[in-house]
Amino acid sequence: MKQVNENILEVKDLETYFFTDEGTSKAVNKVSFSLKKGETLGIVGESGSGKSITSLSLLRLIPSPPGKIVGGNIYFKGEDLLSKTDKQMRSIRGNEISMIFQEPMTSLNPVYSVGEQIAEVIRLHQNLGKKEAWQKAVDMLKLVGIPSPEKRAKQEPHELSGGMRQRVMIAMALACHPEVLIADEPTTALDVTIQAQILELIKNLQKEFGTAVILITHDLGVVYESCDRVAVMYAGKIVEYTTAKELFENPKHPYTIGLLNSLPRLDMDQEELTTIPGTVPSPYNMPKGCSFAPRCAFAKKICEEIVPDLQHIDQSTQVSCWKHTVQWDREFVLHEKVGVE
Repeated sequence: MKQVNENILEVKDLETYFFTDEGTSKAVNKVSFSLKKGETLGIVGESGSGKSITSLSLLRLIPSPPGKIVGGNIYFKGEDLLSKTDKQMRSIRGNEISMIFQEPMTSLNPVYSVGEQIAEVIRLHQNLGKKEAWQKAVDMLKLVGIPSPEKRAKQEPHELSGGMRQRVMIAMALACHPEVLIADEPTTALDVTIQAQILELIKNLQKEFGTAVILITHDLGVVYESCDRVAVMYAGKIVEYTTAKELFENPKHPYTIGLLNSLPRLDMDQEELTTIPGTVPSPYNMPKGCSFAPRCAFAKKICEEIVPDLQHIDQSTQVSCWKHTVQWDREFVLHEKVGVE
């Protein structure tokens, strides 16, 4: 099935479940978002919110069993990736859609040189000879700012620093000039200075190749610096979807507000950081209504009983929260949560 759309990637009602002895975990639950050419979309949330499973679902890399994509559509250039064969997906992965994983040492093969590993990707997708592929691998290492690229290309991953290994992953991901780059926590294990360099590198290469980027992170500072739009995830769902500017200037969902309030501020004295009470619910024992209601200071009876849809509240923002719907003040909202004014 082909869909004509200006978005290079469009995800509609994606559902990825894990079936275990404990029960069924709805790791990704009716998730929808889109991505335009050259745009950067940030996906943020706490650990366990479904960010990484969403990214793996896009490339159909969910371990099965116990995981399975059970519903929805993933349109890439108008064609549904969920209808592709395994062979077709292998030609798309690393070529048209690439991914940078958060820990290079688990993604790079420890017994081959980094140059060989980049060259293998190039040969697989671009049908180049060994010599040409090797030279392009060296050129990519140079492009991502690795000094002495000819020498480094011959080294194995353990011989490189963490920052260099992450640059190797970026070189590998961009070697075939993909149209979409998924970066899953690309700076988590790096110190602050190297983090800034890696993010700047991704931004510069994005401009050069016109690549659309999905940046998965729990770091709102990274989102502020790098993203055009943001999807905030909680317990497998998107709870707020808006522009980065609007998210920081006028956050709507109580969870988003809690995340922003937990950031340290340089413009005010803070003796201690604000925290969000409670924990993310177990995926095997989700609340009946809104999954954030047990931790929410604004929760009312309706929040505990009915799951709110993700709805447009203005041209740029969608929110999954009863507080931003007309039902909030209607008579059938019986009473506010005990202890909350």
